[in-house]
Amino acid sequence: MLNILVVDDHSIVGEGTKTILESEAGFSVDFFGSSVDIVDLIREKKYDVYLLDLHMPEISGIELTKKILCLHHEAKVIIFTGHELSSHYNYLVEAGASGFISKASSKQQLIRTIRGVVDNQAVIPLELLYYLRRIENKVSMENGKEIRLNQKEEEILLKVAEGLTNEQIAEAIFMSRRSVERYLTGIFKKLHVSSRGEVIVKGRTLGLIPEVMK
Repeated sequence: MLNILVVDDHSIVGEGTKTILESEAGFSVDFFGSSVDIVDLIREKKYDVYLLDLHMPEISGIELTKKILCLHHEAKVIIFTGHELSSHYNYLVEAGASGFISKASSKQQLIRTIRGVVDNQAVIPLELLYYLRRIENKVSMENGKEIRLNQKEEEILLKVAEGLTNEQIAEAIFMSRRSVERYLTGIFKKLHVSSRGEVIVKGRTLGLIPEVMK
């Protein structure tokens, strides 16, 4: 029997996920709607797989991953989210997550991801794999001059494309708002733009913003 713990502050999503997984033979599933509520639980009970929402109000999926792995070093943690993951990837890998999957995924994809991490395979979406190839992206401007965006600049550019404010970006990537503003000033300068709207258009033209985000 494979014991799975689902933690998601959206009760409808969490209960639905529990129901889906329990329909699979050999899966035993517990669901909690609060990351705080399971702090004592994970000290007392060990699960084979932990399926965690990324954004939770009390303890984030990243911090909860660290707490789980501190107690159970061999635990398999999968981040289950409806949000874009590229800007969180490094933090999640450093925290020890074994897999990542979208809440829009099918039942079959979810089950394959769970079985994959149980078999000691790291599982990430294909579009995220393509993004990770661009640790430092070099592009050619209209005048033929080449520029480079580092990983942090790309993360911030993607968040701008999602419509996030500077304060929201800072919270999402664990950085001060002032630092985000400095990075944005540098991005604007590199791309020869003067507004967020212009930087999004230029980013798409140069292929810095993936097609899936349009």
